[in-house]
Amino acid sequence: MLRNYLKIAWRNMRRHRVFTFINLFGLVVGLTCCLLIALYIRQELSYDTYHKNADRIYRVTRNFSDPDGNVSLHLANVAPPFGPLLKNDFPDIEQVARTLQTNTLLALDKEHSFNEREVFFAEPSFFKIFSVPVQQGSPEKALQEPYSIMLTEKMAQKYFPEKNPIGQVLRMNNQFNVKVTGVYESFPANSHMHPDFLVSFNTLEDSTIYGKQNLLTNWGNNSFNTYLLLPKEYPIENMQAQFPAFIDRHMTEESDGQVKPSSWTKLFLQKLTDIHLRSHLDSELEPNGNITNVYLFSAVALFILLIACINFMNLSTARSSLRAKEIGLRKVMGATQPNLIRQFLSESLLFAFLAVIIALVLTRLTLPFLNRFLDKELSFTFGNGWLMIVIMFGLALLVGLFAGSYPALFLSSFQPVKVLKGTLTVGRNSVSLRKTLVVLQFAISVVLLVSTAIVYKQLSYCRNITLGFDKEHIVTINYTSELNERYSAFRNEVLSNGVVTQVGRSIGVPSDRLLNSMGTLRIQKEDSLAPSPVSFQYLGIDDQFIDTYRIKLIAGRNFDPRTYPTDDSMAFILNEAGMKMLGFTHPQDALGRNVEYGNRKGKLVGVLQDFHFESMHEKIKPLVFIMSQGDGYNDLSFKIKGNQLPEGLAHIEKTWQQFLPHRPFEYTFLDEKFGRLYETEQRLGTLFTLFSGIAILIACLGLFGLASFAIEQRTKEIGIRKVLGASVAGIVSLLSKDFLKLVLVANILAWPIAWYGMHKWLQDFAYRTPITWWTFALAMVLAVIIALITVSFHALKAAGSNPIKALRSE
Repeated sequence: MLRNYLKIAWRNMRRHRVFTFINLFGLVVGLTCCLLIALYIRQELSYDTYHKNADRIYRVTRNFSDPDGNVSLHLANVAPPFGPLLKNDFPDIEQVARTLQTNTLLALDKEHSFNEREVFFAEPSFFKIFSVPVQQGSPEKALQEPYSIMLTEKMAQKYFPEKNPIGQVLRMNNQFNVKVTGVYESFPANSHMHPDFLVSFNTLEDSTIYGKQNLLTNWGNNSFNTYLLLPKEYPIENMQAQFPAFIDRHMTEESDGQVKPSSWTKLFLQKLTDIHLRSHLDSELEPNGNITNVYLFSAVALFILLIACINFMNLSTARSSLRAKEIGLRKVMGATQPNLIRQFLSESLLFAFLAVIIALVLTRLTLPFLNRFLDKELSFTFGNGWLMIVIMFGLALLVGLFAGSYPALFLSSFQPVKVLKGTLTVGRNSVSLRKTLVVLQFAISVVLLVSTAIVYKQLSYCRNITLGFDKEHIVTINYTSELNERYSAFRNEVLSNGVVTQVGRSIGVPSDRLLNSMGTLRIQKEDSLAPSPVSFQYLGIDDQFIDTYRIKLIAGRNFDPRTYPTDDSMAFILNEAGMKMLGFTHPQDALGRNVEYGNRKGKLVGVLQDFHFESMHEKIKPLVFIMSQGDGYNDLSFKIKGNQLPEGLAHIEKTWQQFLPHRPFEYTFLDEKFGRLYETEQRLGTLFTLFSGIAILIACLGLFGLASFAIEQRTKEIGIRKVLGASVAGIVSLLSKDFLKLVLVANILAWPIAWYGMHKWLQDFAYRTPITWWTFALAMVLAVIIALITVSFHALKAAGSNPIKALRSE
């Protein structure tokens, strides 16, 4: 019997090829999109869960508050003394491990050196907290001795392709040698950190590198990731409640006797598995994901699948009534209602399961393209995707049963005598159901259309907003202290041929985060120094940085240590936001006043126009500029003539190799760095465009099929209207009107949903584009045009047909 049902289903599919294609295509595309998004979501939710003790590992974070209690900075890292002190004061802590990430020059010999960005100093307890498979060496001993280094298998192949790496020597920063003591497996893609090298932490005790005393007493250098391993189901709230007293007990040197340290800085515990999706702190090891995007793409997957399922059910129920005579004949020949129910359900299930099989194949074929686009390592094999396969077939079963239930229960219940008198008339409830489903389909499509438009509008706003400085034709390179003694000669040589017009040094460049602060700035007001109401960030620069970026001075002067020798230690420059925060309306009023910031005292010599140092996600912060010395610089910025970029780069590289022959020449264009700030939004916009297109396509296919069915049922009506003198335009308008009403209703329903979702999304930007009415109007016009084109194909065909053929049976 089942074989007979499947044979009939297959014959019906072949007989109605257009209907079969529309039904199958929509469901396949919907299922494929849903599965691809599910793979992405699974990857995002799996970060750091592979560690054996993932549910017991916590990261210590630290924030800083201004005098009013407002948090000005929340760091993912803490100062080095916290780790051992926490272990000493809280006996419940099983293990503590500190790490310090650093960019390092690693040299195999004079001819082979590489800039490595994933070098971590790590304590031996690192292996007791994290699950890191070690291939060579002992995890208990490999990081015990100073000047020891472990590396991943990939790095071992890079540096020692034909040797056993154990016992080999590498030189770090042309400063000291380290011996390879172990090789470990690379961290998987779903990890919040990816160290290529682990250097023994006690190497930092060398005073020429960091110093033992600094590790014990430096509360200001918050560069150390600190991880704790706690007992199972440990109530972390109890520990966090004791942190203020812990801070006041140990940071006595940071207290002025009146203000307790816990009033302006606090510690927190963050679950390891929350870092990737729920942590957006300053100084994260890597760019994190966002739980909002997971929710967003989950909704998109659900929308796409819902549209596809609606399409499938709508067309299935619409076409089923045309089989009324078939059902009548079957009942006359002895078929029972259960037989007919099984037949309709088997046809529906065949469609659904066929769609799942094709969707699984398409997923495997399209996954490499998605990986390249997202820069991910998503995988889908039977071994790691069996659960999703089961879910997909379960979904197919659900969709098949639901879509087949209407024709199975409704048609099989009619008496054969009534059915055989003519085509079954579909009731109002059935028509209303299909109209409701069409409205729902287009409402979802319009939500995606509006979201796409607003995402791209925001991206355009971010790219075109005036930044307040010139980012074009600027090349940045990491600065090294090896240039300190010869910097003037290096700079003069770079500027010698006139292609490079400016060179400046700084501790950061625009597009970086502003994370350096010395706390409260004090400025002279009347006879005393008044504190700022918020903490100031600072940027260490040289006297050429402002000219390199062409930042406008609105009052005062630039640093000029040749004319004013004390500028390198006693001069300050503020931005407009900082000046206003201090209570000055006019920049001239602030010039010449005494300033105290950190351990510096001097005078305010200039005020800069506000400029966007960070991305549009961040408000312009109160910023103070000071001159750095020697090791206080991290970056070099070169301004090149616009039409001579290749010549400028070649000249900079030649000069670099002349002064630093052992260091690789690696550069970045500043405008590219700014572009990368919005990579997530750019990908989001592209995906929204893709999903909007898919949603519209599926909805239009459904509308195409329904229009065909509706017009087919009104063939005789159209013939009569033509005989009575109706024009082609009038008939097309008549047939299109009902569908366009549905699309307009869909827009009205979609607008508030789209507005709310995009309003929430835009809150992540400090500077954002307004949500304008024409965005919604444009989406409506686009949806109406698409629907009109879809319906008009059948309407024109019907209106142009010969009425004699339609009325021949009358």
